[in-house]
Amino acid sequence: MKLTKTQANFALTLTAIIWGAGYIFSKQATNAGMPAGLINGIRGTIYAVLVFIFFHKTVLRMTKRELRIGLIAGVINLAAYQVQTVGLMYTTPGNNAFLTAIYVVMIPFIMWLVFHDAPAPKSYLAIAICVLGMLILTGVFQHGLTLHYGDLLVIGSAFLYAVQIVYFGSVAATINPWIVAFMLGAVQGIGGMLWSGVFEHGSYAGINWTAALVPVITLGILSSFGAQSLQLIGQKFTDPTPAGLIMMTESVFGSVFSVMFGFEPFTMDLLFGGLLILIAIIIMQVDFRKVFTKSATK
Repeated sequence: MKLTKTQANFALTLTAIIWGAGYIFSKQATNAGMPAGLINGIRGTIYAVLVFIFFHKTVLRMTKRELRIGLIAGVINLAAYQVQTVGLMYTTPGNNAFLTAIYVVMIPFIMWLVFHDAPAPKSYLAIAICVLGMLILTGVFQHGLTLHYGDLLVIGSAFLYAVQIVYFGSVAATINPWIVAFMLGAVQGIGGMLWSGVFEHGSYAGINWTAALVPVITLGILSSFGAQSLQLIGQKFTDPTPAGLIMMTESVFGSVFSVMFGFEPFTMDLLFGGLLILIAIIIMQVDFRKVFTKSATK
């Protein structure tokens, strides 16, 4: 299967929409008392099982090289989730949203450092607009941004997400995406369960399993098997910087779904912050030289 960049970016947009909706299911699961490590463990297991059911022939033909690449991708993915989760215990949701989103700033420079691939000039403008949009979206101008221990952990998770996107779009893109998908699910499932067994077992008695299982299963099917698989396929045929900007809209879609389902009120910050992020994505996607060339020839 081969996609054009437009099709790949559309797949990543669907990923962002599904992940945005996933905040609703995550909120339902945590409200039911299920800790984050256990949520990650269950959804990762569902992800791996579904990939194996539908693509077991591909998985069983995995080479040592593919196993190594998939394992590294899985460890980066799990580390990003877990570091962010621990950071959330010691910071505010607003700080977390903004600080996690700064991975989009890191991606072009990681590409530059690792692959000596200098960012396009328009990347700097798009990133600046994107960060401004996220600042407005999270209300940092009104409430301020104060760094705590948890904030430093979230910054660390943002770096890991940036590394993940670069790795998915470069090294991991050289192998079959379903092998990477299986390894992501397997590592997340095993790692999440181990983490939960060591650090979260004391909270199991307080879980409302009836209320928690449905949203977690939904996360495993839609957010992991659906959205993360789309991410892997999409990133195989597009560049890491626009991929990061597109997937950053997860926070915008998350806010939209949160308003729709009554978790937060509609605000002008949501409107203007979201519009700025969308403008940044358009700047990254449009080849202005072609546009101006066509205009000049008319």
